[in-house]
Formats: sequence, C-alpha cells, structure tokens
Amino acid sequence: MAQKVAVILGSDSDLPAMESCLRTLKTFQIPFEAHILSAHRTPGEAHDFAANAKANGFGVIIAAAGKAAHLAGVLAAVTTLPVIGVPMKTSMMGGLDSLLSMVQMPKGIPVACVAVDGGENAAILAAQMLALADEGLSERLAHFKDDLSAQVLEKDKKLQEGLAQ
Repeated sequence: MAQKVAVILGSDSDLPAMESCLRTLKTFQIPFEAHILSAHRTPGEAHDFAANAKANGFGVIIAAAGKAAHLAGVLAAVTTLPVIGVPMKTSMMGGLDSLLSMVQMPKGIPVACVAVDGGENAAILAAQMLALADEGLSERLAHFKDDLSAQVLEKDKKLQEGLAQ
C-alpha cells in the first residue's frame, strides 16, 4: 500500500488556504488524512500523532500554522518522517512571523518550508519525496512537470504572435 501524507492544520481557519494542498494530493492519487491539532492547545495529541505517524503508514507530514507556527517543529521533534511546514498568512506580519518560526529550527530538528500559504507546493514536495520509492507517482510527477512546461511555452507562443502583429 502506498504511503499516506498527513496534513495537520493548526486551526480550522487554515483550511481555506490548504484546500489547494488537499486537491493536489488527490490529483497525484496520494492517500492522505487531514486533522486539526494545535502545538499549544492539544500538545499531547499532536505529540502522539507524530510519534505514531510512521507506524500508521504515513511517509510525510505537512503542517500548516500561523503566528507562532510551532506546529511543524513540534511534530518534527518526535518523528523521523520528513515534515513540511506551510506558514499561514497572518494579519500581524503577512505571514513573515509564521515563516520565520518555521525556518529557524534548532540544529537536529529540520523542517522543510514552503512559501506563505504554499499548500500546493507542499503537496508537490511531499509527492516528490514519496516518488523516490513509488515509480507510478514518479511518472505522474513527470507528466505534471511536462504539462507545466507546455503551459508556459503556449503562453510564450501567444506573446510572440501578439508582438508580431
């Protein structure tokens, strides 16, 4: 059975920004679970989830959080699985506060980090990690990259045609 991705939201308010993540995981046919767990309000549950994630069939954890954004680091502290942090945009600093709290992890507890509200890229990065051991997923990623290239080349063709007129 394919490894699953865990998508952990620090709050239900993170869901709208993370819908693209869930959609992208579905597009790549990656099984996933999504949960709301807080580093500060449900620390025991967050700890238990991460500590047991590998045994429960997960291969990657994606953690979305805003403001203090300690969720990704708390999860990474108790698992050997890769953790991808998605800093959420905030009213205070536009998400810079969330971003900095994720990327400034102490030595030995790495968290990969994508852009503020970068749920789609988090899903793609998770897919790339899982594709190292899943040839079918690797092929789906290759097609995805080919489609991205074709889209850009089509836009360039339209630009060139417009400039020639």
